[in-house]
Amino acid sequence: MAEHLMETTWRTALWRQLGAAIDMLENALLACPAPLWKERVFREHPDHSLPAGFDQFWSITYHVLFGLDWYLSGSPEGFAPPAPFTWNVLDTASVFPGQPYTKEELHGYLVQLRQKCQVTMAELSDVQAHRQVTFPCQGGNSLSFFELQLYGMRHGPRTCGPTEPFSRTARHPGRGT
Repeated sequence: MAEHLMETTWRTALWRQLGAAIDMLENALLACPAPLWKERVFREHPDHSLPAGFDQFWSITYHVLFGLDWYLSGSPEGFAPPAPFTWNVLDTASVFPGQPYTKEELHGYLVQLRQKCQVTMAELSDVQAHRQVTFPCQGGNSLSFFELQLYGMRHGPRTCGPTEPFSRTARHPGRGT
């Protein structure tokens, strides 16, 4: 039996909002001046188990991109970031990079994720939208794939909020069509 696509209005709205969130991150990423790339965004670590350097602009940007990719995958099992990225935020044994990822590397990842997001939302079926997923960041609770995407939209701005003073471009009027 063929899966039916989720109703067009919902798929379109979800893509527009996710796309606008990606655009906001892209604006902040591209506007970040080189001297601030390794600047501390958080003056105090909200979580002392985080590696040194996690509070820098580049690292926070990577964290948000990693999260978007992970949520779009729909499963934490077997997920790993694409090359050249070696830091797996989910794996405590993963080694934090010795050198910051470059703006070009992170922008390339963002461009790939925008396309992945657009395709995923365009092809989102009712079955996929309702599929229950369990992610560690949800305290082991399950939620639908659809709700996971909504959670991801909150994750980016909540995490990147402190980067806005560096970029002054984090505002976005909306995705439109």
